[in-house]
Amino acid sequence: MENAGLATPSASSTLPTALPKDPITCHVLDQTTGLPAPSLSVSLTLLRPLGPSNPLKAVTNKDGRINKWQAREGPSLQEMLDNLDEHPGSRMVWVLTFDTGAYFGEGNTFFPEVEVRFYVSPNQGHYHVPLLLGPWSYTTYRGS
Repeated sequence: MENAGLATPSASSTLPTALPKDPITCHVLDQTTGLPAPSLSVSLTLLRPLGPSNPLKAVTNKDGRINKWQAREGPSLQEMLDNLDEHPGSRMVWVLTFDTGAYFGEGNTFFPEVEVRFYVSPNQGHYHVPLLLGPWSYTTYRGS
């Protein structure tokens, strides 16, 4: 049977693959606009058992998401998680710090920063932390 003029996919027309995500990600939605919060600075710090670590840094993308963290000094997120293998059964305590004062403007929000502390259990897969953010309130939960 003939192809009837339909294009067939070629190796050069394949879609680009998404970059792998880090084991801890976050997503921020701005409740004042109902849209993602782009360009919001966020840090991720391990508090226990080996911390506090040097903070990992990132800025939310146009979709309000952070999928990869950058280490300015010290180990990467994956290296920190790998080092925790020496502490079997330990629950890790992490903190995400959102620079809400810079995002909304220092005089336009009640919260200069929002800190979200959470547990991570070893070998439990991916942790996603959404933040619904307004200048006078915020809500968070463990996402998927």
